[in-house]
Amino acid sequence: MNFFSFIIEYGPKFTSAAIVTAQVFVYSVILAVFISIFFGIMRLSKNFFIQAIATIYIEFYRGTSLIIQMFWIYYVLPLFGLPLPALLAGVLALGMNFGAYGAEVFRAGILAVPKGQWEGASALNFSKRKRMQRIIIPQIYPIILPPAANLAVELLKGTALVSLITLVDLMFVAKQINMMTWFSAQSFGLALIIYFVMARFILVPFLRWLEVLAARKVGRGKA
Repeated sequence: MNFFSFIIEYGPKFTSAAIVTAQVFVYSVILAVFISIFFGIMRLSKNFFIQAIATIYIEFYRGTSLIIQMFWIYYVLPLFGLPLPALLAGVLALGMNFGAYGAEVFRAGILAVPKGQWEGASALNFSKRKRMQRIIIPQIYPIILPPAANLAVELLKGTALVSLITLVDLMFVAKQINMMTWFSAQSFGLALIIYFVMARFILVPFLRWLEVLAARKVGRGKA
């Protein structure tokens, strides 16, 4: 079977699976963003215990395998009476893992804000919350978006791992069709193309647009 005929016959299945992959990605990004902000701020706390909790979380998730984390959430938690649907388990594993990396990016972005901005906010008698909300955080977006964009692309590729916990995503369908037809080049070739299109022509342009928008908001864009 040539590649064009393969697409006609199995294209609908790959399309449905790609939608599942996109859902996993979007939900995981949302979770990762919240975790990044929450633990990134905790890492900057002057309270030893708050900082220690954030450090332990970040180092644990960065220092262990994402696959093992996913298996624990999906296969081990049910042994303790906490069964989770495959979609939720996959999103939790991806979001919590990449959130740990994102927390360090967020923390580094805050630390990169010039000291004069902090002093200026203090001189205006802003509370710590207003200082972060109105002065510091708006300035970190141009700083953190490039590394955050790289993490987002890696997360998209990481969604392929959810096929290992029975979620019918793009990789799961590619393996399933390959096992039924033995058209390995067509099955994994089409999956590769879809992943590339999602990353290169949808995700990357969107992230670059965000970078330009963030730069303009803080006066760093092109005139």
